Amino acid sequence: MEIVRGEVERITFKSPEDGYAVLKILPVPGKREPIVAVGNFLDVNPGEMIEIKGRWQNHPQYGMRFYAESYRTLLPASLEGIRKYLASGLIKGIGPVIAERIVERFGVHTFDVMENSPERLLEVEGVGSFRLEQIKKAWKEQKDIRELMQFLQDHDIPTGYASRIFKHYGNLAISVLRENPYRVAMEVSGIGFLTADAMARRLGITEDSPLRAQGAVFYMLQKLASEGHVCFPEDELISMIEDQLRIPRGILLPVVEGLIRRGSLVRDWSNESEARKALLYLPGFHACEVMAAKKLLELRRHVRRFILPEDFFDKVEERLSFKLDEDQKKALVAALTNKITIITGGPGTGKTTLVRAITIACGLLGLRVLLASPTGRAAKRLEEATRHRAATIHRLLEFSPRARGSRDERLDNNQANGKMSKAKEGGFLRNASSPLKGDMLILDETSMVDLPLLHHLLKAVPNDMSVVFVGDVDQLPSVGPGTVLRDLIESERFTVVRLSTIHRQAKHSHIVVNAHRIIEGKMPVVKSVSKQQKSDFYFIYRENPEEIANLILKLCSERIPKSFAFDPVHDIQVITPMNRGILGASNLNKLLQDVLNPQGFQIERGGQRLRVGDKVMQIKNNYDKDVYNGDIGIIQFIDLDNQEVTVDFYGKRVKYDFSELDELMLAYAISVHKAQGSEYPAVIIPIVTQHYVMLQRNLLYTAITRGKKLVVLVGTYKAIAIAVKNSSVQKRFSLFKERLKGQPSQLSLPSFHTV
Repeated sequence: MEIVRGEVERITFKSPEDGYAVLKILPVPGKREPIVAVGNFLDVNPGEMIEIKGRWQNHPQYGMRFYAESYRTLLPASLEGIRKYLASGLIKGIGPVIAERIVERFGVHTFDVMENSPERLLEVEGVGSFRLEQIKKAWKEQKDIRELMQFLQDHDIPTGYASRIFKHYGNLAISVLRENPYRVAMEVSGIGFLTADAMARRLGITEDSPLRAQGAVFYMLQKLASEGHVCFPEDELISMIEDQLRIPRGILLPVVEGLIRRGSLVRDWSNESEARKALLYLPGFHACEVMAAKKLLELRRHVRRFILPEDFFDKVEERLSFKLDEDQKKALVAALTNKITIITGGPGTGKTTLVRAITIACGLLGLRVLLASPTGRAAKRLEEATRHRAATIHRLLEFSPRARGSRDERLDNNQANGKMSKAKEGGFLRNASSPLKGDMLILDETSMVDLPLLHHLLKAVPNDMSVVFVGDVDQLPSVGPGTVLRDLIESERFTVVRLSTIHRQAKHSHIVVNAHRIIEGKMPVVKSVSKQQKSDFYFIYRENPEEIANLILKLCSERIPKSFAFDPVHDIQVITPMNRGILGASNLNKLLQDVLNPQGFQIERGGQRLRVGDKVMQIKNNYDKDVYNGDIGIIQFIDLDNQEVTVDFYGKRVKYDFSELDELMLAYAISVHKAQGSEYPAVIIPIVTQHYVMLQRNLLYTAITRGKKLVVLVGTYKAIAIAVKNSSVQKRFSLFKERLKGQPSQLSLPSFHTV
């Protein structure tokens, strides 16, 4: 082992998934040549001092590199180092100007003043009482992080996870690790079971510890939930943990039984096949599934009767300025006479027109209508198309971080979101005690709705309200657990209207025609880009991934804006099947950022460069800020002094602390799942055989239907053929459909958990 100390001059590369990074280090002391350090550096930023333990190795392509085994950050000692450290944005309240003034006033004693006499900072021009409190709080957090780093290093635990652990637990981080290190795998994003297991080993927890088996069960169920499963067969789960995590069945079985007795797991039974099958649930997911099914069956029993006048359709069509086809009329009547109605159909079949017709009909009958959609973009599009107010589900249910509910309701909220942390305050203001007000709720893009969100929505639906579910069942299922729309349809318990007629205007769209061809298992018909006549659907043949990436850059920056007058940032969206690789969203974002926004003022956090003018996406629900997973905005301002980034989302400006920037990602290129529920004027889709594991019919169909005016596929015929041929859909385990059918017959919750 050797030790290298120096200043981080630049982060050449950093993976957001695991923190693997390539750093350029300026060694100290002395004026030595910069060195390249390679390893996992999750919490390192340019300008920081760092001490790395590791070994030198000669890379055949890149030359000598220092491979890190562990590291810790250091406080700089020189005046220039202190100035750079304070000006880097690490301490909230101190930007470049204030840093210069502090160092000029206190010199080499700056850190001593900040540690022992912080009130003396008031002697510095520009530091008032508010800024002083900011600085004191930020300095303490930095100190706590350094203590956590030391604790990890003392126990030979990789220090690269310190920032994530500290962000989640704050100054309780060390006590949590000592008590149960497996909590970090269940509660901290980006840390898996194997990492937590290695920590536990170094903290003295043995391989046969029940704590280890318990952590493995929760971790695996959460991992499966992230793949869409609401529950999982018990025997298969045990075998999976045995194989992947190397925990014997003899240790797992008694732990599972104990968790079931304590109510930390729920066992339920499937009657779908001849043999009953035991399935394990996290309690929150079980509550969601049972209560959602119970509520839907309860609503189904109520029937609304209307006597529609003979000229009713004429009046609706007059206001609509559009003639409804027979399926649309059937759907309109169903929505007005049934408590639960499901409307499904592909692009161009008139789903949105029908929703507008329903709102007009309700207006004629004096009924109050609520419109909702899972994402902000989808809600805005619905509102523009129907000329009726629409909201996201979260806004409709009025989530509040200060809402107080019963302990069980709050526990349900957390576990329904796949979290095993203790119950937190906050929740939806609209619920069974304070239901929604209206006569009909129309839920658009239902294919995107997962089971927990459906449960919370239905809790707020009073028994005298009708619900209309609208969506395209052939699209990808929700990112979260469950297959809500498909289960509703296949349960055969509710009125389902399938719209199949492609309307006249849509028939002229190659996007619509090819989308229907793909879902029918046929190859799309493509226009050659060399022909003069413009189309809305193109295919460009390329095989080499690097060549495809370069072509995408030209299409975004030059060819499409020139030919179609689309704005390269606001109108053009690259949609890719993968996140990793040359044609993955991560790499394409870096390339597109440098081409479309090369000059913006930037900061670097967590291995990601963010610049003023960048297109970014919110990647998790943030109820405090009222922004949600999938919302896209533009960075308007970066404030180094206050450590804030301001993003404009659809005209609403939202501020992010630097510590919250892991909620944002560049959005010049996004995955197909992230694009679901949104439409863009133009989309570019790379499709190559390297994406083989993701090449599925519903994925290609979903990607193509995101394009409103232009779709460009770039890749190979073979990759398209693979996707079109692959109609298999991964099974997601759930008993929701069975419960809607009345199987299992028990629709009540276990006695230990009530909602």
